[in-house]
Amino acid sequence: MSAPRAAGFTADARTLAYYDANAADYDAWSSPRDAARSESGSLARFLAAMPAGGRALDLGCGAGHWAAAMIAAGLEVRALDASAGLVAEARAKGVPAELGRFEDLDETAAFDGAWVSFSLLHAPLAAWPDALGRIARALRPGGVLFLGLKEGEGETRDRLGRRYSYVSAPGLRALLAEAGFGTVEIETSRETGRDGTETGILLTFARRAGGVG
Repeated sequence: MSAPRAAGFTADARTLAYYDANAADYDAWSSPRDAARSESGSLARFLAAMPAGGRALDLGCGAGHWAAAMIAAGLEVRALDASAGLVAEARAKGVPAELGRFEDLDETAAFDGAWVSFSLLHAPLAAWPDALGRIARALRPGGVLFLGLKEGEGETRDRLGRRYSYVSAPGLRALLAEAGFGTVEIETSRETGRDGTETGILLTFARRAGGVG
């Protein structure tokens, strides 16, 4: 088990301030109804991989669109986000969202699937091994992980002041293997972000080792 991180290790004050101040606008922008979101096809695959009535973790749930779709599909969902503003938007959709960060995840073999959609990329790269290890431990053997990230190298801030960490596909495979994931499938694409910048993205499905799949 990785050493515990100091409280708030994965959080960035400027990034959280942006989301808290712009939660309603971000909600509208991130809605699958109003934007062509890359995660839409990934969500269908995620739901198909989950057992009926299974338990899902939405880590970095944002405004709650994906968690709401999981609940509508009959899943039990634990949804966490570090932004109080986004947690409020998620709760307004009926999602029982909680204020929480990656380092707050401490369950063991509690979930059939984890949905981590473009949230880990706001944490510093140094925190990724610990965060991925926590996610792996929280999954049951064979549990499915969806992980959305931006492709590249290093860490920077976008035009809106948000912190971003980037990874290559080979680097991500190595991190996932170290964390305890077996099968890993990575789809590369491109997407224009909230700040208007187009970047490469990695849409990843992985299975925790020890199960079928």
